[in-house]
Amino acid sequence: MSAARSVFRGARSASRVSVRAFNQPKAFSPTFTAIRSVSNSVKQDYEIVSEKEVPVTLYTKDGKIEKIINVDEATAAHKDEPVAGAFESGPCEPLTKKVHDTMTPTMKSMSVMGKTIVVTGAARGLGNNMARACLEAGASNLIIFDVNQENGDMAAAELHKLTGVPVTFYKVDVRDEKAVDSAVEAMYAQWGAPDVLINSAGIADSNMPLETYDREKFRRLIDVNLTGTFLICQAIGNKMMKDKKKGSIVLIASMSGSVVNYPQEQSCYNASKAGVVMFGKSLAAEWAKYNIRVNCISPGYMDTALNNVPALDQQKKIWKELTPQHRLGSVDDLNGLAVFLASDASKFMTGSNVLIDGGYTLY
Repeated sequence: MSAARSVFRGARSASRVSVRAFNQPKAFSPTFTAIRSVSNSVKQDYEIVSEKEVPVTLYTKDGKIEKIINVDEATAAHKDEPVAGAFESGPCEPLTKKVHDTMTPTMKSMSVMGKTIVVTGAARGLGNNMARACLEAGASNLIIFDVNQENGDMAAAELHKLTGVPVTFYKVDVRDEKAVDSAVEAMYAQWGAPDVLINSAGIADSNMPLETYDREKFRRLIDVNLTGTFLICQAIGNKMMKDKKKGSIVLIASMSGSVVNYPQEQSCYNASKAGVVMFGKSLAAEWAKYNIRVNCISPGYMDTALNNVPALDQQKKIWKELTPQHRLGSVDDLNGLAVFLASDASKFMTGSNVLIDGGYTLY
């Protein structure tokens, strides 16, 4: 048994939740105190995270509340770390009930008015943009799961400031089953079962031929992209079943789960995303009896921060040439589809894998 696996199996279940409330001035400031967790990480060539505690930050009209979910009764370590500024991502104006009531039945069905929505990997990038879209479409409550403490806190603070909607951030690595279970239990105690899960947490790699691909790196890739998908779906799905919610689960896969990319070599990444696609289809069949829908979004090449590196400049030219629209996807190009799959407009849609790639897979 590997050291990393021992860490995961050795973690104990959640035992208690302690709450520390802070008085928040009426004029909201994006500078705040973050709570850092005591990590039980194993030092490898890559980071394995098995948290002893899950920090939670909740922003509501009553101010900011910070919690620590103690996974194995470790003593919480608190440290004041002012974080200056917030993301400059533009406006995010929420759909109000007053406006919603004036909409036509079809347009109402395309909203997520009054829904509680969980988005993993939403501290930045595509996940953050989909979370913003859900708030603009009427979500009444947003929960963010992400492994990055600083980005997650800033994202939650900014989105609450812009919309006034309650936004909760849980620092969770989706590979860590105890952290996932603890965070979901705490979320359920606070808000009940969510209506929607958008699982956007994932990692990507490229230009790594199989014959020299590091084996530990492969385990990490599968753990994040596939095992993480299983863990979060199982934990959230069980809460949907418990509350008899007609839930919608949206998995962010990739066109790389359906086609082989060119010119880069990335068979390992492609395998992980193909697993997500088949997992989504199979789960849709299994959970239809619980009125839980499961669909996948498979993006093409996206113009995200991960792709904005000089080493990919030449490949990006090829990607654009092979895409009928001759461009990469923008960070907000998944927003409409994510909201549609989360909404009642797609209520007869389950088990689908929707390619959104500028036409790349046509050739």
